[in-house]
Amino acid sequence: MISIGNIQLPEKPLFLAPMEDITDQSFRHVCKEYGADVMISEFIASEGLIRDCEKSMQKMKISDFERPFGVQLYGHRTEAMVEAVKMAEEATPDFIDLNFGCPVKKVADRGAGAGLLQNIPLMVEMTRAIVKATNLPVTVKTRLGWDHNDIRIMEIAHRLQEAGIQALAIHGRTRAQMYKGKADWETIAEVKNHPETELPVIGNGDITSPEDARIAFDKYKVDGVMIGRATVGKPWLFKLIKTYLEKGFIPDEPDVKEKTRVARKHLEKSIEWKGHPRGIYEMRKHLANYFKGLPHFREIKRQLVTTLDTQQINDTLDYIAEKYGDFDSTNLKSDAYFHY
Repeated sequence: MISIGNIQLPEKPLFLAPMEDITDQSFRHVCKEYGADVMISEFIASEGLIRDCEKSMQKMKISDFERPFGVQLYGHRTEAMVEAVKMAEEATPDFIDLNFGCPVKKVADRGAGAGLLQNIPLMVEMTRAIVKATNLPVTVKTRLGWDHNDIRIMEIAHRLQEAGIQALAIHGRTRAQMYKGKADWETIAEVKNHPETELPVIGNGDITSPEDARIAFDKYKVDGVMIGRATVGKPWLFKLIKTYLEKGFIPDEPDVKEKTRVARKHLEKSIEWKGHPRGIYEMRKHLANYFKGLPHFREIKRQLVTTLDTQQINDTLDYIAEKYGDFDSTNLKSDAYFHY
C-alpha cells in the first residue's frame, strides 16, 4: 500500500487523470463505479477562482462517493496560487494537486502549467509556499521537460520532494510533444527508482489496456498509474485493469445493454449537476464514444448528439440496447470519436 500524506491507498492504485471539460463530476461518478481509486478535479485557474468565477467554483464541488479527491490548481503567480488554495480548502478536498504539466498554448505561454518547466525556481518557490500555506497533502502533476533538449524531471522531482510534496505524477512526454509520439516510461522509471526518490511516483501516458497497466507496475515499478484519454467512452477500463492485476485474467467488456445503462447514468448525473440544457451539451462528447464501432450507427449517433430532449436521448438508448443487444462488442475500441 502507498499513502499520500494521511490518505491510505490500495496496492497498485488507479488514478483518473484530470482532463479539462471531460472529468467533471458526472464522468468521475461512473469511473468510480468501475473502480477508479483516486479522483482529481478538472484543472482550475487560480486567477479565476479568486475572482469568484462560477465555473471554477463549480469544478470544486465534491461528493463523498468520489473520495479520495483532489482539487487541481494552476497559475503563474505564487500569491494567487496560495490564495486559491485557501479557497479550495473550503470545498474539503482530501489533497491539493498542482498542475505543472498542461501543454496548451494559452496556459503555457503565460508561464503556468507546463510553462513552469521553463522556470523551475518559480515552480519550487510556488510549491514551497503552497505546502506551507495548507495542512492538506500537496501533490504535483508535470511532464518530463519542455522539449527533448531540456528534460529535467529528475531535478524537478527531487526539488519538489524537498519542497514538501507528497506524491508526483509524471506524464511521460515533453511539453513540445503535446499528446503526440510515445510516452517515455523509461525516464519515469529512472525517477521512481532513483535512490534519492522517496515520494510515490504515479506514471501517466499511453495506458490504454490492462496489459499496459501491468507493465507500468511490474516493469517500471511505479507506485500508481494515472489513466486519461483511454477512459473516455470506456470508464469500465478501470475494472478490466483491476481484475487483470488482482486475478490474472481480463474480463469481457460490458455488453451493449450495460453500456447503455452507464451512458444513461452518466447523462442523469450530468443534468443533475449542470442542469438542462448544459448537462446535455457537455455530455455529447461522451455519448457516441460509449458505442464506438457499432455497425450502421451513423444516424443513431446523429440522434444522440443533436437533440436536447432528454426523453429522446433515453429513447435512443433504449433502441440501441434492443437493436444491438446480442452484438459482441468485446473487441471494440473507444477512441475513434474523441481526440484530446
